[in-house]
This record gives sequence, C-alpha cells and structure tokens, in this order.
Amino acid sequence: MLFIPDISGFTRFVNETDIEHSRMIIQELLELLISSNQIGLKVSEIEGDAILFYKFGEAPGVKELYSQVEKMFVEFHKQLIAYDTVKYCHCKACIAAINLSLKVITHYGEFTGYSVRNFYKLIGKDVIAAHQLLKNDIDQHEYWLITEDLLKQSKESEPPKTLIWKHSAKQTETGEYPFQYAQLDKLKNELSTYVLPFTDLGKKTKIFSIAREFETDIITLFHAAGDFNYRHRWKEGVKRVEEVNHYLPRVGMKCRYIMEDGEVVNYSTSYSYSDERIQFTESDDKGNNMVYYNLEKLGEHRSRLTIEYYIPSNIISRIAFTFRNKQELKGHFERSIINLDQLVKEL
Repeated sequence: MLFIPDISGFTRFVNETDIEHSRMIIQELLELLISSNQIGLKVSEIEGDAILFYKFGEAPGVKELYSQVEKMFVEFHKQLIAYDTVKYCHCKACIAAINLSLKVITHYGEFTGYSVRNFYKLIGKDVIAAHQLLKNDIDQHEYWLITEDLLKQSKESEPPKTLIWKHSAKQTETGEYPFQYAQLDKLKNELSTYVLPFTDLGKKTKIFSIAREFETDIITLFHAAGDFNYRHRWKEGVKRVEEVNHYLPRVGMKCRYIMEDGEVVNYSTSYSYSDERIQFTESDDKGNNMVYYNLEKLGEHRSRLTIEYYIPSNIISRIAFTFRNKQELKGHFERSIINLDQLVKEL
C-alpha cells in the first residue's frame, strides 16, 4: 500500500511568505504527520510538501485506514489552529499558515524498493500512478482519495458511510485508475477552540518595575525584546538562549538561558497580543521568579516597554529576597533596557 499525505497550498505559501519561517512551519507539520502514524507505515521519502509512506503485505481494512486519515487530518489542523492562536511572530508565513490544507492519496499495487547508501527508494508503475493521482480534477483540496485497487484488496470493499463519496478516474500512460474520494473539511467543525493560557499574577508579589519609551513601532520593539535570537545582545549577563521544544517562538515554549557565568536556567513563556498592547512572561522552571513584559503602542513610531519582576507571594520568598538582591537585580534590568534601545535602533 502507498499512503501519501500532501500539504495543499505549499507552493504558494513558500513563494509568497518569509522563506525561513515557512520552512520551519512545514517541517513541524511534516514531523507531526510522521508522529501521527498509528498503523505501522514506513517512510520512503519526504517530497517537499508530501510524505511517501508505504506498507508491504495485505491491505489494511478501510475502517483502519480511515482512522489513520482522520488522525493525521485532525492533528494537522489542531496544530495550525494552536499555532495561529499562540504565535509570537506576525510575518507573512506565520499569518498565512492557518490557510494550509491536507489531502491524502491511498493506493494499492505492485512495487519494490532498492537501497542507495542510507536511502530506501520505491520503484514500480504503481508508485508513479500514486503520484499522478495527486494531480486530479477534484476542486477542493481537503479530501481522502482511495483507489478501487485498494478497495478490492481491503477487508471491507466499501468506504465508510460517515463520509459522502464521489467516483472519478485518472487516465495515465499505464492505464486508467478509478477511485473514490470524500471531502474531509467537516472534521474541522469538530475541533475545539484553542484556549490561550496566561500566567496568573494574583499569586505573585511584584518586587520592582522599570519602563522606557522607544522611538519605534510596537512590532519592532516586540521582535527586539521577545525574539530569543536577540536576547544576548541586550540582556545583561546572557551568553545565549536556546529553544528547547519549538522551532518558532510561541506561547508555552521552553527556553534555556546560558549565562556568561556558566549558570543554566530554564524558562517557560506565556503571551497575549493585540494591536495596542503586547504582553508576555517568562517564568523559571522552579517557580522562583517571573519577568513580565508589557509593550504599549503610543503612536505609529513610539512605544513603551514596562518590565516587572515577580516572586511567589509567600513569606519565605519575600524574606529570602533581600534589599540587596532587589537593588542588584533592578540595576541589571535598567542597564539591559538601555542596551535594548540600541538594538531597536539597529533593527
């Protein structure tokens, strides 16, 4: 069996958006599809916007196949909805990602494989036919296509009745391939809305607050202050910041601060966005401190950043945090925010 999930809208997405972020988004989606494999499919190769899965032996049952198609489709769109809600970046790629769609081609036939070093390639006319089926006359781009060859070999000869099926055929150089297809977009109606988390400041005590106005728009200021790639250029004592569990900045991501004195601190983030105000927090993994960043739009080319430092609202934390600690830490952030002003001017 050949099983090909194909991301529709890929070419336009890459051509019309930021190439670096579009690459990262597609990479995440392809890895998600691979991790959603639950019927023992093997990966032959990644083909840009598609994955060529295969499985030797008897054809799986149609119900089992539909469960796999549904799993990949739902996880794909859950990922897009979640990212659209929690994204930090507002470049063209990150904004347009929500418009990507998924179709799945399934076919059964004869093919074999050969190895070239570490690569295993499939060969056979049915491999060619499966790829040619990706180019068809189906108007919409979110569907499951199953060939009659696969239905004949499956334990169930009829596709699931929960979907509305239509018949068509693809004429190729090696013959005609009849198939049935059904739209999958109704599955998106069953997806729940992603709830954006944000840190509860009610359980924290504010130690100090500093603020500075910048001669720049709020988005530029946000990229300068929020992008981990720039953090070492303005945050005093930071050597570099490594992202732990995501390719693109977003709510809930974890990062690792590598300090110039060798200390390593892990942080997690939360985030809230509007055109007039952007807020994000960073909390250390032990819950000892939290830094709250509040960006306000003052005009088209003027913004204010307020940085607040919080500790847990308990007696032990307040006693442990001495006056000297407070003054040293506040001075650290005051010098850092001056450094940020220079970075903003460069950006």
